[in-house]
Amino acid sequence: MNQNETMGMRIKALRKEKKYTLKQLAEETGLSIGFLSQLERGMSSIAVDSLAKIASILGVGLSTFFTDASADSHDPVSHCAELHWNATSPEIYQSILSKDLYGFDILPRIFQLMPSASNTEPEGAIHRHSGEEFIYVLEGVVTVYNNDREYTLYPGDSIQIHSNCPHNWVNRTNRAARLLSVSYPNPFKEEHENAVAKAKE
Repeated sequence: MNQNETMGMRIKALRKEKKYTLKQLAEETGLSIGFLSQLERGMSSIAVDSLAKIASILGVGLSTFFTDASADSHDPVSHCAELHWNATSPEIYQSILSKDLYGFDILPRIFQLMPSASNTEPEGAIHRHSGEEFIYVLEGVVTVYNNDREYTLYPGDSIQIHSNCPHNWVNRTNRAARLLSVSYPNPFKEEHENAVAKAKE
């Protein structure tokens, strides 16, 4: 069973446990019924910010949906051989680089953009949320959209953006690209702190 199938099963089980219909969950998250249905069957992937909405509505931690997120380890080093990849879209894969999802204000990740992502257009895929992001291209060529402007980044190039401005990045070439992304705030830490605060009420 792959990561998408495992995540989909957990979402479906939690939704039924909370007695939510797909329609109700769709209305509260702003995601379509069709997309949520595919997600629950492991046929689709989801971005972390959208997954955070689902987690909040279902009253669970974001880490609930990541198999190894709660693994206890005294080794703070994220070893290359231990990296776990999951799809955020059919063309984009991410690996979280921190072993402590709750202890830091930033979230470091590596994204791999497959060549087929070159057909992705920015319209309809533009993101906007609170915080800041730093992007550093490790290999390949990445097109970054920020505030209605387009930037082409090559290996060694970087850009820092305010996440509340319309933004996105895509691979419009015929070769895979890889980038390092550091986001603030860390959605895992925020969600964990909110859950702890509610438990104390």
